[in-house]
Order: sequence, then structure tokens, then C-alpha cells
Amino acid sequence: MATERRDDRWDTSAEALGHERPDVPAHAALADDLRERVRGEVQFDEYAQVLYATDGSVYGARPAGVVCPKDTDDVREAARVAAEHDVPVLPRGAGSSLAGQAVGPGCVVLDLSRHMDDVLEVDPGARRATVQPGVVQDHLDDRLAEDGLKFAPDPASSARATVGGGLGNNSTGAHSVRYGISDAYTEELRVVLADGSLVHAREIVLDSPEWEAVVGKFDREADLCRTVRGLVEDNEAEIEERYPTLKRSVSGYNLHKVIYENDDGEEVINLSKLFVGAEGTLGVIVEATVSLVTRPEETALALYCFEDLVDAMRAVPVALEYPVSAVELMDEEVFRLARESTEYAQYAEPIPDGTAAALMLEWDSEVVSRSPGDGGPDETPDFESAFADATREFVTDGDAFEVLEAYTDEAQSDLWKLRKAAIPLLMSLQGDPKPYPFIEDASVPPDELAEYVQQFEAVLDEHGTSAAYFAHAGAGTLHIRPILSLKEGEGIETMHSIAEDVTDLVLEHHGSFSGEHGDGLARTEFNPEMYGPALWTAFQDLKSAFDPDWRMNPGKVVYTDPETASERGYPDTAANTDMRDDLRYGADYQSIEPRTALDFSEEGGFSHLVELCNGCGTCRQTRGDVMCPTYRASKEEIQTTRGRANMLRAAISGDLDENEIHSDRFQEEVLGLCVGCKGCQSDCPTGVDLAKLKAEVKHQHHEEDGSSLRERLFADIDAASRLGSTLAPLSNLATSVPGARWAMEKTLGIAADRELPSFTRATFVDQFRARSGPAIAGDDAEATVVLFPDTYSNYSTPEVGMAAVEVLEAAGCRVEVPDDLAPSGRAAFSSGFLDRARDRAERNVDALLPHVESGAAVVFVEPSDAVMFQDEYRDLLDGEAVEAVSAASYGVLEYLDVSRADERASFDAPGGAFAYHGHCNQKATNKDHHAVGVLRRAGYEVDPLDTTCCGMAGSFGYEAEHYDLSKAIGSLLFDAVDGSDAHRVTAPGASCRSQLGDREGRAERPPHPVELLQAALER
Repeated sequence: MATERRDDRWDTSAEALGHERPDVPAHAALADDLRERVRGEVQFDEYAQVLYATDGSVYGARPAGVVCPKDTDDVREAARVAAEHDVPVLPRGAGSSLAGQAVGPGCVVLDLSRHMDDVLEVDPGARRATVQPGVVQDHLDDRLAEDGLKFAPDPASSARATVGGGLGNNSTGAHSVRYGISDAYTEELRVVLADGSLVHAREIVLDSPEWEAVVGKFDREADLCRTVRGLVEDNEAEIEERYPTLKRSVSGYNLHKVIYENDDGEEVINLSKLFVGAEGTLGVIVEATVSLVTRPEETALALYCFEDLVDAMRAVPVALEYPVSAVELMDEEVFRLARESTEYAQYAEPIPDGTAAALMLEWDSEVVSRSPGDGGPDETPDFESAFADATREFVTDGDAFEVLEAYTDEAQSDLWKLRKAAIPLLMSLQGDPKPYPFIEDASVPPDELAEYVQQFEAVLDEHGTSAAYFAHAGAGTLHIRPILSLKEGEGIETMHSIAEDVTDLVLEHHGSFSGEHGDGLARTEFNPEMYGPALWTAFQDLKSAFDPDWRMNPGKVVYTDPETASERGYPDTAANTDMRDDLRYGADYQSIEPRTALDFSEEGGFSHLVELCNGCGTCRQTRGDVMCPTYRASKEEIQTTRGRANMLRAAISGDLDENEIHSDRFQEEVLGLCVGCKGCQSDCPTGVDLAKLKAEVKHQHHEEDGSSLRERLFADIDAASRLGSTLAPLSNLATSVPGARWAMEKTLGIAADRELPSFTRATFVDQFRARSGPAIAGDDAEATVVLFPDTYSNYSTPEVGMAAVEVLEAAGCRVEVPDDLAPSGRAAFSSGFLDRARDRAERNVDALLPHVESGAAVVFVEPSDAVMFQDEYRDLLDGEAVEAVSAASYGVLEYLDVSRADERASFDAPGGAFAYHGHCNQKATNKDHHAVGVLRRAGYEVDPLDTTCCGMAGSFGYEAEHYDLSKAIGSLLFDAVDGSDAHRVTAPGASCRSQLGDREGRAERPPHPVELLQAALER
């Protein structure tokens, strides 16, 4: 069953935006040849090099350039061209690798995630799927869910990690104790080799007629099959002796798995088992057929709390005696950091004091017996009995002192979020020392974990550092990240020394250097020690058979030194891999800490905020979060938060020319296409706030190079709107004069096709002052609120402001609208006019402070203005006054929900269901859910949409060069609306309502949620 292909990506490349993108001269001839023979994008400029120089690891090295292949033929041609130019090739998925697999100096990077991302076929009966390498694993699983199936390996990065990258890394996840790792589910692969030839790797019965036919051809496939069989048979004893007997071991090449007995008892060879885990060093996977498993209908979790980490480790082998599907560990450092964070504190709250470590056990309905009646369809798994047995062993008779049980999806989700929060919490530490990944997934037999942890602690003590412990205890894999500074030579040498000591320790415990994250640049150096000289030579021979010139992702998994290369006929370019080389920072790294207009003290400074990006790629997710809207529409790396942070880091560290940050290209491609949604502030695991960074850099750019008329117009949109209101209705008619819209686009760059706001002469403030209805007197009011007259509500949609007044008064509130308020400054802030934004913030804080000190709340109908007061004001101003006003500021639905003021009003909703599109700024600050609760209490059915920014983003959607991209982002919102069972939509943001109202075939703008409340008031 093939899936329908849909390609609605919007081109935001430099060429599409009218900028030059000159190739780096050293690679210009290579780039020209690639463009002649490859249909996909070819990017060999400096920006592309910076964007693809890093992954999720500590490493960084500029490639020659990037090719985004359209299909298998493109991959083959790219490989041939690279071979002709004797340039190495590096296949890449999402670039989320943690050991440096996706980093290679001077390589041609093949970005397989951009176009080769289809699910080609699903066969539910055979439990099999065929996919292209660039498909994101969660997207594959979403497609499989309709058949009750899933791809078993479940890495924590599955929301952005590609299947091809996972196969290259032999990935797994939290449920490996039940399901194992990727190689067990890989049936067939189609792989492009270094010379461009295509190999179909599959099961072939040894010495069968098919085998004889294959090896009788004397082509590449025949040569590979003969070579691999010979290497396995010649090294049988070493393979038996050297490979760890663990559920997780992904170092080296899978010589121990390539020949095996199939389900029919036949001995087979399957080269796909070698390509899995090879990290792209043997070839480029262009198509994969994988086996699938059924989805358990139900799961349950139990969290066992221990007073000592070693006691928890001793309990792991006992836990594995139960039919568990996961055994995960968290330690006290994770809990401490979670409690201190805003985002994760709620998940850590149930963890009892004194918990030094906790084991989280999962059971599922496929392995737990059901209640009496032989497990019929209407019966539920007997999780409680399973928990009772384990609790008796761990708590009553063991060292655990408490257990938390989670049966509902919500309760389980909270525990999983706490577990997955470990890395982001650790990586958000201020200062240069960070808990870096380099030995973080060594694996040992679970029954040796307790002793291993004690010895590991001794290693850390010896080197004067510490670490947190978490992750997959059931498989013997602990993610342990020592805290070091890699900007200092001493820290780099300490990293290497710790790696050497841990290597010895792992071998002592019959373990593996990597149980999940692979070799890459971090661990390849130590593979000879793990596998011994015979297998190391076999690895080198295997590499030479598949890749004679050693050009496929060199330096990963296997290497050779120049002396050995000469003796064995390997190319001289094959070189030793040293984990201290090609570091992203390194002892020579320096960055500029600019004098800033905004306060970056909480982030540790401007440079530190930029450098918080660890490359994990969460910004590439296309659902479930807010960031990053432009990436979702374009699928281009430069539009991710990671891409923008990489470019900023290059700009402040001298990796780009010192003036490049002020170039038109940098300002437009890197910063101009950031819509300021603020999603990265909350969705980025380490909190890289690009909206704040953009505002600062744009401010510096205005100071350096000035600003355009359009920029100044939008920065002071309140003044323009006030003039439009004064001249209404003539101002509304003016834009309908033939040629007027064309002239506006040509002179100001305002999109001719975008519907402009209309203005009303009777503003909200005017109507509030002139209303005849009685206001609630101060003595009779339950509360007093100041309603902020935002620009859009005041001059264009006063009915929204008046609806808020009526609802607030129905809720017993006295509403005030002061005369001395300035515009919020949101428009000025977003466009980098920070001095103007600060002036307005100061004026508003001064005007509102007496009201706040008297107990009033400040309420907004426009979400972006509410968040401006709640968040950005604190970056613009210091002192108790701004903190007080910020703390007293609320969106109108947020205020009604937090104060429960809506419960004082009487509602009788007229019926009907509404899809709710929350504003991106409020989502980023965890404020958007309030509207849903209030609307539901008023009697409405509400479907909260999983959406990001609407694409308007204030002025962005009005700008001619951004109009089409704005509409492309908006189409994602439209799809979500169309996918809802609700027939109508509501949105609090003025921009969002404009985008929805401008949709083709829509006759009117959607209502603000407060208008729905107004309609539901009992009068």
C-alpha cells in the first residue's frame, strides 16, 4: 500500500530570495559538476558549510558542500562525481548524532532528509514496510498506527530522527529490553556504494542456487558476498570471543550478525546486517525494508524510589526477571534540576524527598496476563497484580522505600517527560563546563551495573568532576556525561583520559563502548582495543572491499595509520582517528561578547545563549511543538533554530567574516525568516531563544546600517493605525483604488495580494468612554482589571475589546482603561527597535504600577501584547516595578481561568464545536491552554489544535518577499483546521484571525474566544 506523496515545501534558498550564493572557490569545479548531473539542490557556499559542520555531538568540521538528492539516481550520480574528484561522501539524516557520525571535514554531505522521505509501501499482513532513508521515524509510526503496528526501535529523538540515520547508527531506545535494536528488524536494503553502484542486500541461503548465481557473476555484489563470508569464517573464534553478549552493542561492524540461521533453519548471509550500524562508512542506504511489531493496547508504569544509586543498580537484574518492556533510571541530579526549572518542575513534584535514584518499570498488555476470562477483548490487563509482586520484592523485601504507580496515559506521559528531560536539563547549565557526550552510552551486563557504577564514580573522582546518571538501566546502558569545559586544553585532555579509563573499565566488565549512540569521532579511536588485532584487521579489509578508496564517511568505525596503509595497500588518506580532533569548540575557540541592549544575564550572556545550542535537532520536529514554523514550510536546515544558532555562533567566533552578520543575506536568510514565534524559548531543550537573539542582532544592525522606511513603519504601526482610524472610512477605500496596492508593493514592499486591516473611526477607547451601560462601581466589584487597548483591537476590531469588557464585568470585575498608556512595544521589539520598545515599556510600567499596587490585574485581548509584558519587558527593564507589572499581566482568558472569575458569570453556550488555534507566543510561555478550559466551562466543545505559528507573525505576512512563505506556513494551520471534527475555528491572535480570514473561500474572520464568551452570556 503506497502512500501519497505531498511536497508543499517552500523554497527559502538564497537564489529564491534574490541573493548570491557563491561557491567556496576550492570546491567550485566539484559543485559545477554536481549541478550538471544531480537534480537535487547543490549548496557549496560558506553558509552551507557552517550549517552542516555540526551534529548533536561535541564535534564540528566544515564539509565541502551539501547535496540534497531527489532520488536514488541522484545519490548514484553524486557518488560518481565525488569519486571523480576524489572527495569523501557523508550520508546524513537529521544530523542528531551524538558521537560525531554526521561530521566530516571536506566531505560531500548527502542530506537525505529533504526529499527522500517517503513511506513507499506497507504490508500489514507480513508486518513489513519499505521506506526511503529520510522518513522521520514518528512519521512512519503514525502511518503504521492505523494498522496497529510500529517500528520497534524507539530512540528519544524519534520525532526528528530519520529511519536511515537510525539504521546507520543501529539505533534503539527505552524499550530495547523487549525489542532489541535496529539490525533485528532490517530485512532488506538498497545501498549505493562509493563508486555509484547499487547493491540489493537481502537474505541469501549459503551454497544455494541463488548463492551460486550471485557469486558466479564476478561483479561488486559477488565480490562483497565472497569477501564477507571469508572474513566471518576465518575469524569465527575471534568473533565468538570478542563480541559482547549484550542486548545493546553498536560499536564496530556486525560481523557476528551477517551470517545466521533463518526461520527455516537455513544458514543465510544478509549484507544488510553489515550496513546497519556502519554509520555510512560502507555505503549510502537509499531504501529499507523493515519488519514491524504490534502495538500494545495498554501500558502501565511503576517508579521505585531508592535512597542510594548503587542500591537501584542492584535492583536492575531483579527487575529483568519480570515481563517488563522498559527499565529506566533517573538520579537525584535530574530530579534537582527538574525541580529548579520552570518547564519540568511539575513532573518532578511527585518524586519523594530523599530519592537518590529511581527505577521506572513499564509493563504492557501484550506481556501482562489479563483478568479472569482468558483475556477477552473487553477485559483489561492485570497490571495491579504485576505491580504488587514487584513492589513486594523491591519495597517490602528490598531497598526501595516508595513506589509511584501510573496507569493513565497522562500520568505515564508525565513520568516519561521527566525521564526524557534529563539531557536538556543537564545541557542548559550556565557557564562553559557542560555535561558532554563522549562516553555516555557505554554498556555492561545488567548484573554488573552496581559494581560498574561504583568504579565509574572513582574514575570521575580521580579526574575531579561529576556526572548525572540516567537512561536504559535494563539494557545495562547508562547515559553518564562528565561535566567538562572543552574550550580549554586541560578539559580536552581530561575528556581523553576519562575515555581511556572508561574503556578499560568497560572491557573489564565484558561490555561495549557504545550501546546506543555509535562510534563516530568519539569512540572509533578505541575500537582496536575492544576487538583485538585480528578483528581490527578484518574490519579494515571489510572497509576496503566495500569502499576501496576509503572515501565513505572516513574516520568513523575503522581507520588505519599511514604505515599500515602502505603495508596493506590502503589509500594514504586513511588516517588515525583521535577523539580530541575536530571539536566544535576546542582550546583555540574564542567568541565575541557584544555589549547588548537587552539583558542576557539570566542566560549567562549573549554568546552563551547562542552556544547553548547542542545540535540535537529538536527544532526539526514538525508536530507537537511550536518551533520552527519556517522550517516546517521549507524543510531547509538554515530555517531551524539549530541552523540560525550555528550561523550566529560562526558570526561571533570569527568563523565568518566579521562584517557578514550585517550583510543583506545574513539579515534576510538567517534572521529575516525567523518569525519571532518564541517557540524555541520553550521547545528547544536548552532554551536557545532565537526571538530574543534576533531582536538584539537586528537592533545592532539598525545601529550600524540604519533601517528602511517599511521597517520604521511597522515598528510604529500604532501611529499608522491611529492615522488610518482618524481618516476612516476614506483610509479603507484608498487601498481599493486601481493601482494602489501595486504601488504599495513597489514602494514599501507590502504584499499586494494580502488583505490589509480596515480601520474604524470609533475606536475601542472611544466606545468604552461613550458606552451607556453601567460599569461596576469599585465597592461592588469582586476585582479590578486594567484592560490594555492594543493597536489592533483599538483601531480595527473594537468589538473584541468591548466583548472583553462585557465578559469581565459579568464576572464581577471593574474594568478600567487608563488614558496614559503607550503601545506595548511588541512591533518595535520584534523588528529590532529596542530603544523605542524600551521607552514604551518604561512609560507603561510607570502608568500601570499604581494600579497594580492597588491590587488590579492588567488584562490583554491580544496575546502577543500580553506576553510582551510578561516576558520581554523583563529583558528591557530592571527593577521591582517591571517585575510587579509583569507578574500582574494576563491574557483575558488566562485571567479568567487563573482567577476563576468566569465562574462568577452565567454562561449558556449556544452550542457547536470550535477548533481552537492558540497563539504561538502564548504556547511558548505555556499560557494558551487557559482559553480551552474557560470555553469548556462556558459550555462549548473545544478541539485544541496541534499547531505552530499561523504564518502572519505581525508584519511578516504583509511583507512582499515573505507573502508566499507566510501562506505556506498558513497552509499547515489550514490542514489542522480541516482535520478537526469542529466546523468552526476560534483564535485569540489578531494575526491568526487575519490569516484564517484571508483563506480562500472564507467570508469572515474567526471570532476571538472572548467573543464566544460574550455570545454565551446569559442576559
